[in-house]
Amino acid sequence: MLGTRDAARLDEFAARTPGVRIGSSAEAAAFGELVVLAVKGGAALQAAGDAGAGLDGKPVLDTTNPIADAPPVDGVLPYFTTAQESLMEGLQQAHPKARFVKAFNSVGAARMVEPEFEGGRPTMFIAGNEASAKAAATALLDQLGWDAADMGSAVAARAIEPLGMLWCIPGFRENSWTHAFKLLR
Repeated sequence: MLGTRDAARLDEFAARTPGVRIGSSAEAAAFGELVVLAVKGGAALQAAGDAGAGLDGKPVLDTTNPIADAPPVDGVLPYFTTAQESLMEGLQQAHPKARFVKAFNSVGAARMVEPEFEGGRPTMFIAGNEASAKAAATALLDQLGWDAADMGSAVAARAIEPLGMLWCIPGFRENSWTHAFKLLR
């Protein structure tokens, strides 16, 4: 189920996508066993607020990046957070009953599901405060073709969110948007 502030805007999409339901953010959050927050970073707090109590007790995959409303410089996006804070930490503080997990913020839509690379399965770095929520995220990532690398608590989102910035540089500089990261051990 997709949640939105304006369901009528998605009528055409719903009509051509069998099995997809459209509702408010609160309805979608209440519906899901696992919720994905996929909005512009500057709208993330409002969108989570719109979802309300439907997020309580559920894993919430936070795909957002705190991208500022300014153009990139030499391919580097400006962020509205600092190195001592992350957007996900702000979301977790605003919604303490939700179980946020940072994931999918450093890959494009074309490679989110069944990513195929010559070098093998890519790595998705995750972080969050709840072990069970990270386990749910890891299981989903595995189903979608990713290796998950747990970087720790929500504080680690301070390091994961800038990967979105790094991921965008080849896109802006070389128009290359179909790459991913791999953690080698």
